[in-house]
Parts: sequence; C-alpha cells; structure tokens
Amino acid sequence: MSHHPAQHSAPDSLRPLKPVELLVLTMLSAGERHGYGIRQDIIDHTRGAIALEAGNLYRTIRRLETDGLLDESSRRPSAQTDDERRRYYRLSPFGRRVLAAELERLRALVRLGEERRVIAPLPA
Repeated sequence: MSHHPAQHSAPDSLRPLKPVELLVLTMLSAGERHGYGIRQDIIDHTRGAIALEAGNLYRTIRRLETDGLLDESSRRPSAQTDDERRRYYRLSPFGRRVLAAELERLRALVRLGEERRVIAPLPA
C-alpha cells in the first residue's frame, strides 16, 4: 500500500477535477481497467467526441496516482488473454470520495441550471 500525502487532505482540496480526470475516475468506478480500456470507455461514453491520445491519458493517470486517487493493481489476468505489459488501475477509497464529492457538486450545478430554466429537467 503506497503512502499518498494527498489522502490526509479533504476531498475538496483536489476539486474541481479537470474534465479528463473526472472521466478517468468515473470509468474506473465500474472496476479495474487498463489504460487502453479506460481510453475505449471514454470514446464510447462520449461517442467519439473525446479520443484521448495515449500520452495525455497516461500523464493524467500518473497525476491521479500521485494524488492518491487511483492505485495500480497487482492483479494480473491470465497470460493467454492479456499482454503482461498492461498495467491495471483501480479507484482508491480516497479517489472514490473525491469522485463522489465532485459528482455531487456537478449535480447541484445541474439542478440550479434546471431551476433557472437554462435546461429542462429530466422527466421523472
């Protein structure tokens, strides 16, 4: 278990997240993924509007890891089905708290936009 100084601070200290950080953390909320899988999830979710180039994605992953929001997983899939050079990542408990806090902030902003009739509320 690595020691991250950022984990001693409140989740608020790392917010607001950059859009790409928010996407990476949200994709990892479903479970462990390797970098290429995260990239594919983002392409699928944004219908191709955001196609991160690999260097940018891995810089983002390293920054999130340094801040203690995600960890590299030691779990390895079977050699037949995977390339052993692939690194798997997972949300840390702290990362999940930061992600939840950021999504709550965004939900409050969306509610304000609905109240002010900037956007129509979703049907119940």
